[in-house]
Amino acid sequence: MTARDGTTRHDRPIRSFVRRAGRLTASQRRALEALWPRYGVGFEDRELDLDGLFGRSAARVMEIGFGNGETLVQQAVQHPSLDFIGIDVHEPGIGHCLIEAGRVDAANLRLIAHDAIEVLETQIPIDSLCRINLYFPDPWPKKRHHKRRIIKPSFVELCADRLESGGSLFIATDWANYAEHIDRILAESGAFTCVERREHGGESPLDRPATKFERRGLRLGHRIWDWHFGRL
Repeated sequence: MTARDGTTRHDRPIRSFVRRAGRLTASQRRALEALWPRYGVGFEDRELDLDGLFGRSAARVMEIGFGNGETLVQQAVQHPSLDFIGIDVHEPGIGHCLIEAGRVDAANLRLIAHDAIEVLETQIPIDSLCRINLYFPDPWPKKRHHKRRIIKPSFVELCADRLESGGSLFIATDWANYAEHIDRILAESGAFTCVERREHGGESPLDRPATKFERRGLRLGHRIWDWHFGRL
């Protein structure tokens, strides 16, 4: 079947996200207009010069799917010697993150509004990140949707290529079935070793702040799983 953009259905990549329509508040809209030129990075089909982007040479952390951005900004403030790259596609969350970044003048933060897989493939240099954070990705709980889960062998391999030797991949989820999936996929990878794994009730997050999605899961009675994987 041919779509309006001229592609056939089987040509379309399977996305790990859906662009949910969200209503921008007036303050979020103002932040997108005023602060995106400072913090935003457009998607282009070429590798980024990260030293030029941040104006310095430093270790870099990427967070995939930062939600409303509060924890991402918090980490940037707490670790001024590191540079942070946040990736998300939902405008209200990006707007909120920009508000928080502007409020604290987070000079070590940049945001990209695009598919994280394409950003990693195209814009992020090999061996350029010290850490990748993936906190509470969409679990796609229905079996027929499992193919949409971002954590799959190709994603794990891509993360390994972009992390420096000894770099870290941190993951968290509040879905038991997804936790089993993560355990299996990472155990099959020859690129990572499990440094630490925690299962808890919200009291022991692993080297990260508590997140909005975590608090939502806890209200639903979910357990939390945290991992720290080290790149070999």
